[in-house]
Amino acid sequence: MFRRLAIIGGGAAAASLLSELLERDATPPLQLDWFTGGGHPARGVAYATTSEQHLLNVRAASMSMFAGKPRGFLDFVQRSDPAVNGTDFLPRRLYGDYLEAEVARALKQGQARGHHVNLIPFAVDALVPETDGVTVIHGEESHRVDAAVLALGALPPQPLGVVGEAALASGRYIVDPWRLLAGAHQTPPPRKVVLVGLGLTAVDVVLELSTRWPQAGFVGLSRHGRFPEVHLHNAALPVDDGAGLVEAMRDAPEIRQWTRLLREAIGQPGIEWRAVVDSLRPHLSGLWAELPLEQRSRFMRHARWAWERTRHRMAPAVHDAVDALERSGRLQRRCGRLHAVEVDGASLRLTMAHAGVVETLDADLVIQTVGLDTDLRRSNHRLISQLLTNAHIQADPLGLGVIADRNGRLQHGDRHWPHLFAIGSLLRGTLWESTAMPEIRQQARHLADQLLDG
Repeated sequence: MFRRLAIIGGGAAAASLLSELLERDATPPLQLDWFTGGGHPARGVAYATTSEQHLLNVRAASMSMFAGKPRGFLDFVQRSDPAVNGTDFLPRRLYGDYLEAEVARALKQGQARGHHVNLIPFAVDALVPETDGVTVIHGEESHRVDAAVLALGALPPQPLGVVGEAALASGRYIVDPWRLLAGAHQTPPPRKVVLVGLGLTAVDVVLELSTRWPQAGFVGLSRHGRFPEVHLHNAALPVDDGAGLVEAMRDAPEIRQWTRLLREAIGQPGIEWRAVVDSLRPHLSGLWAELPLEQRSRFMRHARWAWERTRHRMAPAVHDAVDALERSGRLQRRCGRLHAVEVDGASLRLTMAHAGVVETLDADLVIQTVGLDTDLRRSNHRLISQLLTNAHIQADPLGLGVIADRNGRLQHGDRHWPHLFAIGSLLRGTLWESTAMPEIRQQARHLADQLLDG
């Protein structure tokens, strides 16, 4: 058993693992160093929002923090509001409250079991993994732990490569939309705002800023010009468990064949396509493991956009709000591949191309809303840079986090560290489906078992 552990990261994945560990009995008791990096411990970026317009895109009944307590979140909110249903899409703010409450409860229970937690509101500067443990360095201090877990969530967003230096220096190109939303005090408020990317991040941004800046108009730009699909008001029950489709996909691990099989499954009479997509969810990590690197690369180039918009859907109320903005004329969507962002006087000028036609678009403010960043190769994250520079970890070749085994052990050379792990979005390259709470809670439970058995 690993007795002294370091958990590095302050979001939901770190909180879930911490709570799983503290709920277990261990002899001798555990000593846990939780490096939260400041901010809001447990809430992270995703659940630190206070906006009532930012809703979960998973129904309340499926958002428990613990794999062994499926009603956890629903019970939490129903104690305050018995009218809440398991099929509701609730504000992310409430989920942040739930995470904080669960961590506080776990800390109290852990103390009763003799476990000790050091809550450290700083980032880790460096790690030195070895065969018998890990040295953790923060500031001028260092100490040894038996094992360390990277639970960093998404990395700090980096500007797209086509954005000019002058545009970045102008302050009118926003790389981190969440930092903007935390303040969003533009003087004077912009009149024309362009969003680069049309995923769920763009949806959150446009809903919040359209309220704060009632005179602003918004243009959303992406290669295909399409927002995520929408959930049904009532959950669609799968016709079967999807075993036949999964088996056929395993027999033909090739993206074109998978696309054909999905179209055939969805095209059957009386089939709701959402039920087919959702039936695949428990099998996605296994299917991803079947794909050779060349096929994963093909997926990323040609099919990722379509999968993401059907798999990660909007809550119905969110869809209605976005639709109202479009019908009012305040929000427009454009198809195009962005070629350049440059300063043009008091504005920014975007150059884009679609169907062989090059166009330009002017804006007072441009906000990058391309979603989470997991590309270690472009990251300026201090700890990630140190680990890469010293060859302690390896970046996934497709920009999907770190190379690791399915148990989360990080790879160096042709081996895996026995004492250095990751959880959450950094494991996308290994598991693909590794960013939502239903998957993270399973990882947390499995990893807690490993750490306590190690």
